[in-house]
Amino acid sequence: MKIAIMQPYFLPYIGYFQLIKAVDKFVFYDDVNYIKQGWINRNNILLQGKASLFTIPLEKASSFTKINNVKLHPILFDNWKVKFLRSIEQNYRKAPYFSDVYQLIRSILEVNSDRIGVLAKDSVITVSKYLQLETEFVYSSDFYMNNELSGKFRVISICAKENALVYINPIGGQELYNKEDFLSQGLDLYFIQSKKQIYQQFKEEFVPWLSIIDILMFNSVEEIQLMLDEYNLI
Repeated sequence: MKIAIMQPYFLPYIGYFQLIKAVDKFVFYDDVNYIKQGWINRNNILLQGKASLFTIPLEKASSFTKINNVKLHPILFDNWKVKFLRSIEQNYRKAPYFSDVYQLIRSILEVNSDRIGVLAKDSVITVSKYLQLETEFVYSSDFYMNNELSGKFRVISICAKENALVYINPIGGQELYNKEDFLSQGLDLYFIQSKKQIYQQFKEEFVPWLSIIDILMFNSVEEIQLMLDEYNLI
């Protein structure tokens, strides 16, 4: 079995979905500390030909709080949602797949929860279903009960409980994990490196590495499925 373990991100970039497609089981690492200035509650969309950052408002988000305990802001979130959908409509309404994708985003934002972890997980699962991915999703907060561990030791513990033989991590993990440490535990460790995906946006100069929203707006499911295989395992 191939496994990946990642914090839940809201409508992340295509590399996150390449990681999902590359494995049999994807673990949402939702009971680790929230990362300020990370990608859990923010990303970029295309705005007037440039990357524009959006940020979901949270209530007292702290790097000492577990992701699954971080709350959406009870007042600001509803206002942000209206403005975000309006921005999506204004900036993407002429995109070829706007109608379907706009409804997809609206359905995601109708989450019946006050937690950013739930909203982020739902966004990933909803898009994965739209792209017809068959990867199984699980939540670290539900199954593993190994919070006394941290770092590589907790990751290896999760892999062992799943009887995984391969662990795939984003390329940034090269600074954190050593292949020999995993191999000594019977695990092959690989790092996934996304290839730059260039596609027709509007008539402006191409802007890469935006939220999956952008790729969904300009490409068919079949085209995106091909993009999801454009990576290297190192």
